[in-house]
Amino acid sequence: MTEPGAQGGILRILLTTAAVVIVIAGMKAAAPILVPFLLSGFIAIICAPPLFWLEHRGVPTILALLIVMVAIILLALITATLVGSSVNDFYRDLPLYEARLREETAGLLGWLADKGIDLHTLPLEQILDPGAAMKLVGSMLSGLGGVLTDAFMILLTVVFILLEASSFPRKLHAALTSPGASLEHFEQFIHNIQRYMSLKTWISLATGATIAVWLTLLGVEYPLLWGLLAFLLNYVPNIGSIIAAVPAIMMAFIQFGIGTATAAAAGYLVVNFVVGSIIEPRVMGRGMGLSTLVVFLSLLFWGWVLGPVGMVLSVPLTMIVKIALESRDDTRWFAVLLGPESPEGKAGREEDYHRQSE
Repeated sequence: MTEPGAQGGILRILLTTAAVVIVIAGMKAAAPILVPFLLSGFIAIICAPPLFWLEHRGVPTILALLIVMVAIILLALITATLVGSSVNDFYRDLPLYEARLREETAGLLGWLADKGIDLHTLPLEQILDPGAAMKLVGSMLSGLGGVLTDAFMILLTVVFILLEASSFPRKLHAALTSPGASLEHFEQFIHNIQRYMSLKTWISLATGATIAVWLTLLGVEYPLLWGLLAFLLNYVPNIGSIIAAVPAIMMAFIQFGIGTATAAAAGYLVVNFVVGSIIEPRVMGRGMGLSTLVVFLSLLFWGWVLGPVGMVLSVPLTMIVKIALESRDDTRWFAVLLGPESPEGKAGREEDYHRQSE
């Protein structure tokens, strides 16, 4: 009796693994369709609270939706106007910046050699390619630009999602035989997603604006472009801030030398420390986070499946999975494993350490 049961368990594991592999392969193959749809979904999640707020104030649904969509289009046009020329100029001058970066790097190595630190014997150009960060930024902007060519379809999908969002709870109430508990879990799940996305968007917007202002004061070229990059990659905690900082610091190094590059790096360090260590834990709560390992693995996974846009969406997608796991008692343990270390666990570990030292 035990042997057939063990074989059945192994078979279920194999079937589950095969299903997961098939789903991932299907997502990767459908990335050109899936990425615009995911962007539409995230935009709709962010825009849903203003839409519901207008509806609760007595504004008709169609008029409230029109107001929200006009605001989105105006914001997109303003962003495209301010950043579009910077993106085009950056693309045009990218080979020049890579050549200048290599020259500056060679000069820095020569200066270090004069001080008695000879690094010429190390294959630094093969290990650390100075133009790799610039190429990474270029590929990410290219991926985002490719998605934005479907802007009309994305906006149209957002409209239909928001129209459906207003009536979906009523449909569930009519479809379910006992809607009380199911609707409570569903509404809690949607509320947590909206709260996370809304707060994360506002915090990311403040981060990007602060970075843009700081780089403008330093005189670094394309400050709006680097601010936009900081805004997008702030959705990826810890790792995203590093990726966003590297090309801007390199640009400062190319233009003004090591002093301005150090000042730019200090600005990034201060902004990301204040935002990541002080503001976000207070505003969003420590439970609304992921462990650093999960962030890194999700960045690799979603970037591989969905391309450069997947890197930006990696943490929001993983957070949705974590919130979904938290909404059920039988899967909450897995959500705890995905999250950061809890304050209770950290306090207990410190208490055990002090007890052992005594």
